[in-house]
Amino acid sequence: MTGREPNRRLAEAIAQAGWTYDALARAVRGVAAENGELLQINKSAVAHWVGGTQPSGPVTAFICEALSRRLGRAVTAAEAGFANGTSASAGATSWHADAVTSLADLGRLDVDLERRQVLAGSAYAAAALALPHGDWWERTAHAARARQQDAGSGYTAGRGDVDAVRETTAFFSQMDQRHGGGHGRRALVLYLQSDVCTYLAGRFTSEQVRRDMFSAAGELAYLAGWTAFDNAQHAVAQPYFTNAVKLAAMADDPPMAAHVLRAMAHQALELGHHQEALGLAAASVEGHRYRLATPREKALLGVVHARALAATGDSRAAAAALLRAEDDLAGASPGIEEPHRVFFFGEASLAHETARTLAAAGDGKRAVAEFRRSVRTRNGAAFRRTHAVTLGLLGSIQASGGAIEEACATWTRALENMEGIRSGRTRQTVVDMRRALSPFRRRGVRLVSELDTRAAEYLTRTI
Repeated sequence: MTGREPNRRLAEAIAQAGWTYDALARAVRGVAAENGELLQINKSAVAHWVGGTQPSGPVTAFICEALSRRLGRAVTAAEAGFANGTSASAGATSWHADAVTSLADLGRLDVDLERRQVLAGSAYAAAALALPHGDWWERTAHAARARQQDAGSGYTAGRGDVDAVRETTAFFSQMDQRHGGGHGRRALVLYLQSDVCTYLAGRFTSEQVRRDMFSAAGELAYLAGWTAFDNAQHAVAQPYFTNAVKLAAMADDPPMAAHVLRAMAHQALELGHHQEALGLAAASVEGHRYRLATPREKALLGVVHARALAATGDSRAAAAALLRAEDDLAGASPGIEEPHRVFFFGEASLAHETARTLAAAGDGKRAVAEFRRSVRTRNGAAFRRTHAVTLGLLGSIQASGGAIEEACATWTRALENMEGIRSGRTRQTVVDMRRALSPFRRRGVRLVSELDTRAAEYLTRTI
C-alpha cells in the first residue's frame, strides 16, 4: 500500500476483532508498555492509520501483536495493510527452525548496535508461547544426533570446552544477581554468538560431550534471555528462551527445558498473561522435566507453578503446589549435586515467590510475613537485585495496608540496595513506589517527599 490510500485491511481486522478505534488504541498502548514504550496514542491515531498513514518506529509491531492476541492468530504487518515494520518478535523462530542458525542470527542482531533496531522494533508475542505438541521433543533430539554424525569439518569441541562454557555462564549469572541484567549483557551475547555457536556447529569428541555442550549452550542462551527480561527487553528475551528450550531438546535434557519454561512463565506473569503463564508452568512440572530434576530445581519449578495457579484463581491448587515446593527444597542437601543454574534458589527465594503467590491469592497478611522471611534469610550482598525487588514489593503491600511510615522505611532500604544496579525490574519497583507515594506526596508529608526525591534521582541515573 502506498500514499494515503485507505487501509482497508486494517479496517477489516479491527472489525473482525469487534473493536472500536478507542479499544485498539488501548490494546496497542498495553503491548507497548510491556516492551518499555510509553505511547500517547488514541482513537484519532487509529483513524489516521485506517486512513492510510503508516505508523512510525515499532508501532506497527505493537498493532499486529494486539490484533493477534484478540483474533487468536498471527497477524503480520502485510495482513494489517502496513508496508513498514515487523510483527511479533523479530528474533523469534518457529519451534521447528534450526536452533543453532537462529541463535547465531539473533546474537548478531543483538550485539550489532546499528542493527539492534530490528529487535527494538519487535514486540513480545503472547501468541508465540504455545508449545509444540506430539513427538517434537523426540524428533528434535534424534535430528541433533544425526546432525553430529553428518557433521563435516570444523572445530571439534571436547570436555574442556564444555567446562569453559559452564564457567562463563556461572560468572555472568552471578553478575546478573549482584548488578542486574543491564551489566555485561553485550559481552555475554558476544561469547554466545561467536565461541559457543562455533562449538555447536562443529564436531564433538563423544556423544556425551555433544549433549553436554548443547545443554550448556541452552543454559547460556537462557541467561541471555533472562538478563534481557530483567532489563525490560521483553521482545529480545522471548526468542532467546525459545532457542534455549530447543537446545535443551537437542541435548535431550528435560530439566534444562523445564528451567527455561519456568522463566517463560515468570515473564508471562509479570506481563499479565496469566493463562499462558499457567500453561508454561504446568509444562515445566510435567513428566521427565520434573521427575529428573534435582530437589532444589523441583522446588523452583513448583513455586512458579503455584504462583501461576494463584494468578488464575485456583488458590487451593496453588496451596498444594507451595507445600510440595517446600518439601522439595527441604530434600535438597549438600550431598546432592545440583546444576549451577539454581545456585540462587534457597529459603529466601522460596519465601519471595511464596509471598507473591499469597498476594495473588489475596492473602496480604501472610504475604507480608513471607516477604519479611525472604529479606531476613537472603544474603543481600550476593543477591542485591532480588533483595531490592523483595523490599520494594514488601513496601508496596505495607503502603496498601495504610502503614505508610513502615513502607517508607522499607523502600528506603530498597533504594539503598539498588545503588549501581541496572535492571528494568528495579526501575519498575521504583516507578510503582512513586505511584503509591503520590497521594501522600500531595499532602506535603516530609518523609514521603524526601523518599520520592531519592526515587526520582534513581530513575534519572538509570535511564
